[in-house]
Amino acid sequence: MIAAQRKALFCLFIGGAIFVSWGSYLAWTSPYGMSAFKAIFYGARSLLRHSDPYNPAVFQQVYQSEGGKFPSDQAEALLFRRGSLVCVNLPTSLFLIAPLAILPWKLASLVWMMLTAGCFSLATFLIWKVAKEDALKPATLLIALLLSNSPLIVALGNLSGIAISLCLFAAWSFLEEKFARAGVICLAISLVLKPHDAGLVWLFFLLAGGIHRKRAIQTLGIAAVLMLASVLWISHVAPQWPQEFRANLHMLSAHGSVNDPGPDSLTFISADYVISLQSPLSLIRDNPRFYNPASYLICGLLLLAGAFRVTRSRFTKQSAWIGLAAVAALSMLPVYHRTYDARLILLAVPACALLWKEGGRLKWIAGAMTTLAVACAGDVTTALLLGMTQTIRDGMGSLGGKLLAAFAFHPAPVILLATGIFYLWAYFLRTARERREFGLEIENTASRSR
Repeated sequence: MIAAQRKALFCLFIGGAIFVSWGSYLAWTSPYGMSAFKAIFYGARSLLRHSDPYNPAVFQQVYQSEGGKFPSDQAEALLFRRGSLVCVNLPTSLFLIAPLAILPWKLASLVWMMLTAGCFSLATFLIWKVAKEDALKPATLLIALLLSNSPLIVALGNLSGIAISLCLFAAWSFLEEKFARAGVICLAISLVLKPHDAGLVWLFFLLAGGIHRKRAIQTLGIAAVLMLASVLWISHVAPQWPQEFRANLHMLSAHGSVNDPGPDSLTFISADYVISLQSPLSLIRDNPRFYNPASYLICGLLLLAGAFRVTRSRFTKQSAWIGLAAVAALSMLPVYHRTYDARLILLAVPACALLWKEGGRLKWIAGAMTTLAVACAGDVTTALLLGMTQTIRDGMGSLGGKLLAAFAFHPAPVILLATGIFYLWAYFLRTARERREFGLEIENTASRSR
């Protein structure tokens, strides 16, 4: 057993080495390296200079005055201006990054890369420690695959790397009953950095009741304090920030812009494309009046069913990991997310290991669905699919061609939906079985007492 664990640790080390080295290489050599962090860093830098970060003209002026440069290619410059030099980060993000923004850009970006790589590596190791107790080999292979397939987390410097890592640590802390106070703080920071990543995980613990509801409420209290402090600061510097923030969101989500989920988006053919359910639905009909309600309806019904089940079920650690696997997959789909956000699927690894240990028909389905989710949302897999994009797009005129395109070069939303449905079904089965076993246990106890 010790030899097997050593081999597993070596496998994780190789995956982690690929993750850190490849991500760092892309960060320093790619024209888009650390582009997401630039939006956060220079936004916080603007606030420190008492300038309005949500005014694109002021933001870009601060960027240029700090020595920032634009790509020479006109198309790349347009993408850079819209993707990196328009602030759509929440005030809490700028508030928390402000201490780092005091440093020079190169030093700050290096520190951020180290923080991102370190936090994500630690989070994956903790998840592996939980999963390996049930199934060492599947857990190791899944996490090693995810690590080696995630260089953009380091390369782009997006807040998701830190936010997801903190969310994973909080889930581990709550379910393993270790470092609960640190877990509460981590979930609160994750919630104010990326609420659309951590929000449903927080809601799961709130609905679960008991000590977990108490921790969720404590998390909300800390998050509220951070939000209040950041809003007070930014309102002093830029009183009109709410209107500018909404305008920036609208501009980036407009048809053909960076965050448009449709096929005319500037980033539709990229390794970090939008993976919300709107993306494949837009291939059928590229109209927000179609794909937004359809996405909300599909995901809303699934999430409501899951939420009702959580409130009606007895909480156990095993069922919680399966429930969080469903949450991790489904939370990517209703609203805007990109491929790097899908690293939250790490929450499915302990559930997969648990079902693998129990055997039966769910073992193979869990292994296949989790592997597909980890692989299809990965950076390397997505980049490999880009080579066949143009060929498929040429045949997108018919409905069959559009469906083929959705499955072929935008597989992540479809796979995540299928994974979320599977784990939701597994959660229903698990909680029903635990309810029966608990009822039998009560009956046996009562009969013995007589």
